[in-house]
Amino acid sequence: MTEGEGTTEERPRLKEYEGEGITVTFEPRRCLHAAECVHGLPEVFDLSRRPWVLPGAAEPARVAEVVRRCPSGALQYHHRPEDAVPEPPDSPTTIRRTPAGQLVVRGDLVVAGPYGDRHETRVMLCGCGASGNQPYCDHSGPCAEPDDEDVPEAR
Repeated sequence: MTEGEGTTEERPRLKEYEGEGITVTFEPRRCLHAAECVHGLPEVFDLSRRPWVLPGAAEPARVAEVVRRCPSGALQYHHRPEDAVPEPPDSPTTIRRTPAGQLVVRGDLVVAGPYGDRHETRVMLCGCGASGNQPYCDHSGPCAEPDDEDVPEAR
């Protein structure tokens, strides 16, 4: 990257939590606090303890189900490397604009950002241009207004 090109943002920080048969990753900057995780599986996701994610506290299939409810994609999962089973993308790919303007996208995605292309299965993209975490929404623009409809229903 040359001077004046790109961004001064830090590379996204990714935290990893290993459990028996499943690993959960968390990217704090993408979390929009939809609380699908803590409401869906409080024995695994508990903000009052450290570490706050204990993937081994529930069956891997149940952990995966709840992680897939995370609309922003801040939470992801993968099974043991020897199983090589990544999170399956929704098919067909869907795009929905929330009343606040975010784009909720689910499917087999490649998202271009300041650090190159990222393969994703779930994202909430900024629709207003005000996010400091482009192309992802960070609720710093008009989408910061309360919006009960911005969380897609679990499948």
